[in-house]
Formats: sequence, structure tokens, C-alpha cells
Amino acid sequence: MEAKTLEALDKFISDNKSKRKFTQSVELAINFKGIDFSNQQNRLNLDVTLPKGKGKSTNIIVFADKRDISEKARTLGAKQVIPSQEIPSISNDKVKRNELLEYDLLAEPGLMPIIAKNLGQFLGPRNKMPKPIIGDMEKLFQNLSGSITLKSKGKYLPTIHCVVGNETMPVNDIAENIDSIINALIKKVGKPAIKSVYTKLTMSSAIKLM
Repeated sequence: MEAKTLEALDKFISDNKSKRKFTQSVELAINFKGIDFSNQQNRLNLDVTLPKGKGKSTNIIVFADKRDISEKARTLGAKQVIPSQEIPSISNDKVKRNELLEYDLLAEPGLMPIIAKNLGQFLGPRNKMPKPIIGDMEKLFQNLSGSITLKSKGKYLPTIHCVVGNETMPVNDIAENIDSIINALIKKVGKPAIKSVYTKLTMSSAIKLM
């Protein structure tokens, strides 16, 4: 990232840091040109490892009833463990539903049907359905904290959105994550196909980086 862009990013994050009780995510929006994403062959489904991660593991929420899974999730630093009995009430609460979008989600496999029934229509189109907990939970936490998927969705508009960190991270780390995403996209679609790049915090307006 160029020094001038890095300086602008640093000022932007400093000016928009939240005084709320939650940590804002730093988000990226990339707009493309000359690519027809309605053509299945052109759609993106690209996994990118962020060299500096997305922040602390407290950015993970786990849906679980089993005691061993719940306790392990808390030990690993999950922000919250949600039992199945609370899922229907979340589906009827706009504020709680929207809060889920700020986190990575994991779920006990047996709870996936009730999550799909109550939250599938909300989380599915936003590519936020929980990943089932299969195998080593610690490894799942590590993967979620350090990787993202760049995926075409919705009506296949020429844009994608992703999280690149949070407001507590050093700006150099956020910049390194952004560079990794841009470089991965350039390798995939070519630099001329990237029309513009914007960043924002959860509760802020956006600024243009490219």
C-alpha cells in the first residue's frame, strides 16, 4: 500500500473509532468492470488467508447445546455461546440478527437444521451461515480468525464485500491484509478488472482507497 493511502487509512480509522461497547470491523468493498458475474464461469469463490488475521478470536459466536462444545468454545475465547432455545427469539429480533453479521459463526452440527429454519433466510443471502463444528475446534477457530472467502452473491452485481480486520488492529496490519486481498484478486481477474476499492468501519461511511 502506498504511503499516502496508508496515511489516509490510518486517519480514517482513528477518526471513526467507536465509543460503543463493541469492536467495529474494518470492511472492504471491491468493484469490478468488464466481468459478467451472471456467467457462472466468472463468479468468484476465492479463499484468501489474511497474514495478520481478522482480530481476536472473540469475533466468533458458537451455537451449541453440548456442554463439552460450549466449554471448549469459551476456553478458546468465543464472544458468545448461543443455545438452541435462544435461536427462535433471535430470528424475531432485528437488532440481535444484525449483530450476528459482525461475527464469524460456528455451530454444533445437530443445530444446523434449527438455525436454517429460523435464520437461514437472513444469514444465507449474506453468506453468513455458520460452519458446522467438525474435527478440531481449535483449528476451526484459527482458520476463521485468519481467512476469508471472496464470493460473488446476490444478483451477481460486480462487487464483493469482506472483513479485513477490526478497529483495534495496527493500521499496518490492516493494510497488509488489504494488500493480500487485492493481490489475490489481481492474480484471479487481472488488475484492469478492478474498478475501485473502498473501506469502511461497521458504523462509518466509506472512503476510497483505489
